[in-house]
Amino acid sequence: MSRFTLEPVDVDRDTALLHRWLTHPRSAFWMMQDWSAADVHAEQSAIRDDPHQHAWLGRDRGRPAFLVETYDPAHSPLADLPELRTGDLGMHVLVAPPEGEPERGYTSEVFRAVMEFCFADTSVRRVVVEPDADNRPIRAKNVAAGFVEVREVALPDKTAMLSTCTREDFADAAAVDHLTPYALEQAQRHLVAKAIAEYAHERLIAPTPVGDGTFVLQTSRAEYEFTARQHALEHWVVDAASLVRRVRGEESPLDAQALVAELAPTLGIPDQLLPVYLEEIAATLAAAAWKHTRSTRTTADLVAAVGPAADTAVGFQVVESSMTEGHPAFVANNGRIGFGVDDYHRYAPETAAPVHLEWLAVRRSLGHLTTGDGVAEDDLVEAELGAARVEQFRRRLEALGLPPQEYRFLPVHPWQWRDKLAISFAPDVARRDLVHLGRGEDEHQAQQSIRTFFNATRPTRHYVKVALSIQNMGFMRGLSPAYMEATPAINDWVAATVHDDPVLRELGVDVLREVAAGGYTGDAFHAHGQRSAHQKMLAALWRESPVAKVAPEEGLATMASLLHRDRHGSAFATGLVKASPLSAQDWVRTYLRAYLVPLVHCLYAYDLAFMPHGENLVMVLRDHVPVRMFLKDIGEEVAVMGDLPLPAEVERIRADVPEEMRPLAIHTDVLDGFLRHLAAILDEDGVLPATEFWAIARTLVREHAEQHPELADAAARYDLFAPRFRHSCLNRLQLRNTLEMVDITDQADSLLFAGTLANPLA
Repeated sequence: MSRFTLEPVDVDRDTALLHRWLTHPRSAFWMMQDWSAADVHAEQSAIRDDPHQHAWLGRDRGRPAFLVETYDPAHSPLADLPELRTGDLGMHVLVAPPEGEPERGYTSEVFRAVMEFCFADTSVRRVVVEPDADNRPIRAKNVAAGFVEVREVALPDKTAMLSTCTREDFADAAAVDHLTPYALEQAQRHLVAKAIAEYAHERLIAPTPVGDGTFVLQTSRAEYEFTARQHALEHWVVDAASLVRRVRGEESPLDAQALVAELAPTLGIPDQLLPVYLEEIAATLAAAAWKHTRSTRTTADLVAAVGPAADTAVGFQVVESSMTEGHPAFVANNGRIGFGVDDYHRYAPETAAPVHLEWLAVRRSLGHLTTGDGVAEDDLVEAELGAARVEQFRRRLEALGLPPQEYRFLPVHPWQWRDKLAISFAPDVARRDLVHLGRGEDEHQAQQSIRTFFNATRPTRHYVKVALSIQNMGFMRGLSPAYMEATPAINDWVAATVHDDPVLRELGVDVLREVAAGGYTGDAFHAHGQRSAHQKMLAALWRESPVAKVAPEEGLATMASLLHRDRHGSAFATGLVKASPLSAQDWVRTYLRAYLVPLVHCLYAYDLAFMPHGENLVMVLRDHVPVRMFLKDIGEEVAVMGDLPLPAEVERIRADVPEEMRPLAIHTDVLDGFLRHLAAILDEDGVLPATEFWAIARTLVREHAEQHPELADAAARYDLFAPRFRHSCLNRLQLRNTLEMVDITDQADSLLFAGTLANPLA
């Protein structure tokens, strides 16, 4: 639902309200300061009765917030101006005087909504405004929105600055209207605070305490002073508002790129990769500025979206598109190098823009598609596309003189088709080894993992994950057809293992199976044989949707959302706890029983480890409490670390991990990778002291061991209660090689460590 709505002014209902607005000192340029309510009523009645004028009341989430007047310039005091054109629409806007402290950027948000409203009428080609020439603030707002100032014109009641804005001008301005000094200042402050916190956590830097919770960090060029608190697992919470940067003793603006450059030798960034990392930092700042400007949903909105009365599928995606942080540990976490600004608006998860996937016909002899148990390729494709679209695609092949039976259909990202495949695979397209078929009918929504799409039109249909050749957070986000060939078999085995285990069944754990995976290998890059990102440019997989697996009163949310704070600083996890009928202790206990205990059980019973960060789990919420979990992204991020017998087609997931590193599947991936952030949020918000949070976690793991003496040997072998564990560091991996952090075929050997951490379970 849009934050802003517009409706025709009801003259009798709205006169008193409009009178207060129009006679307020902030509305002086409307020249109605001495008008009576009767005068306003008469003016609005005249507009209502004039077919060439309209008045609209704008609401912000239902609350009256602004007035818009639109008119036909040809029937106005502008009528004789030679600059007018067919398709012009005149517009005035008045934002209601604020009741308290004005919200920064609010007028710009309203103005954008009003312009979108004007251009929603397809007959409108330009918007025309004529502000008082002395009204510098509104003229600046107009120019920022894409208006071109034409000239001053004399009107009966003022000297006006005639200004016009075409659709194209507005679109060009809107593409970067989030890049304002204020929005960037907020983004810089947040990212510098996060960088200091996470680099300190990984012991890359060591801020010096100077008393009363105040610290100083000295770099090669600047000094940073701030207040901070430290939690378990050496987790730093830096107070972003307290940050001050000084260069040669003079206060200087915060700049995340400057911080990285100043620390580059300390951080160990290779000289040749520093520009790439700085580019990812810049893109992360741009995304943060966009989210600060456009992501207006509050924590209260998200809590309501996953409540028992909400639409499960809609609420799920409302939460998914509202995340503002990205990965909680990585500093450069929204790189997306390769996307242009228009691509960002079309495909970034936070924009929630509807996406229609493109479909290609791929010559069967030059690729493969494997399916899981009970899944047939033709049935899958028809279920995803619909019989009519499948038949249309087949007729297209026939019209080109190509036998449809020699091809299979694969979805691709629209950007991937236009910007990569149609160019890099041009010979394959020309040979008709690849044939572009057109768009699918369903609208999809990009997920936080950016190359995975949720079917918004038919939410029970599968997720689709596609190759995307952009650089983001240490990897090119492609998909390897060869690597994914075993994906359905791996998913079947993991799902069967989970479903057949009575403990996991009782805990409610489920797996979102990746039921099919396919790709194209007939290109020159595969023929050449040298391993490269070019071999990961055309592949796709289908994953089950959780929507069909929950009851109507249950909500869904990515577990990553538990670490989300809205732009006012309100935490989603805190909102869920307060909205639930449980105490904070019982809420955390229920959540950890759904998340931590199953992972511990899989480790003890099967030597089976997942990569269970926030985006790899979907929570099922009942009365705002996470009661069970869906595991996802199984094909690439699961490992068996022991000698458990495996089917031959699943053997790929066996990992040769040294015995002493195996407990890191819990210590690093769960405790340090996720729970340290959540425990700190609940502590900082006064919901639950971190000592109680970790005590609950410790009790649950011990209770599981006591209830399952048959797993005692495994529990002793893994020793999750050891006093300390090795400190595996994610940013160090990205800083070492921002193009490819780890070798996905040997992830354990790629890890970087920085001593040990005290274990909060000990």
